[in-house]
Amino acid sequence: MKRLAATIVVCSIVLSACGTSKKASVPMQDQKPTLSVSVKVEGTQATMTVQTDLRISKENYGGARKVGEGHIHTYLDGGEKVSMDEIKKTYTDLVPGKHELKVSLHNNDHTPYDVTETVSFEIK
Repeated sequence: MKRLAATIVVCSIVLSACGTSKKASVPMQDQKPTLSVSVKVEGTQATMTVQTDLRISKENYGGARKVGEGHIHTYLDGGEKVSMDEIKKTYTDLVPGKHELKVSLHNNDHTPYDVTETVSFEIK
């Protein structure tokens, strides 16, 4: 009887392990980088900080694509694109009112990763 109980336990463990599934790994070139944007307002200025797992590359800016590497584009209030190779930028002398900042991640060659975030903030 003890032997039968032990056999059942062993079989249960083996069978439950068979049901374990592993996530299929996604090739790095198919993964999109993460993006989180925060804005801190002080007086008439706003400081944007970007958090991303994209490696921001000054040395390869404008060069060939390299997986997991690139730079940032920002658009304040629908204005002109500003390309950045830093994760922080301060906008100064902003007029009072509501503002919108769009941030997107791009490859070294400026093609988009299709990762974008828009944040709103207000200058009092």
